[in-house]
Amino acid sequence: MDDRTPADEFLRTREEPAFRALYRSHSPAVYGLLLRLNGGNTAEAEDALQETWLRAVERLPAFRWESPLRTWLCGIAVRVSMEHMRSRRPDAAQETVDRSSSGREAAADLRHAVAALSDGYRQVLVLHDVEGYTHLEIADMLGIEIGTSKSQLSRARRAVREALSPK
Repeated sequence: MDDRTPADEFLRTREEPAFRALYRSHSPAVYGLLLRLNGGNTAEAEDALQETWLRAVERLPAFRWESPLRTWLCGIAVRVSMEHMRSRRPDAAQETVDRSSSGREAAADLRHAVAALSDGYRQVLVLHDVEGYTHLEIADMLGIEIGTSKSQLSRARRAVREALSPK
């Protein structure tokens, strides 16, 4: 789908059908990213998705189309998620880990291992290994150096391997 047409239509008219086309096209992917960034916490992901769209609508007139709209939206989502993580209660991470242990055992173990990562490690792991962003894109989204992205990914992978290895 060409995002420019509904985006231009929305900016011109501010009517719901044009916005709905953008929302339906991109929300599933953005929500999936937010869900993984928040360690499976659906309430956090839903709140972050709403905040992402509020910011996107506000900033859409300034979007320069130098990247795909979804990449831009995911960048906003990552920043929103980071803000939510900073303000989250200290025990929320453990609640997320506890909720993630249902379902098939291997998948649950992987979800548990990823959810237990520090926020920075989890963000880089999800953005790189799940979402397919490059270290340059991740560095730009998170406001970190490329080398930091690479080292956090390496440490995140090591931590997941250790968590999944037989004791």
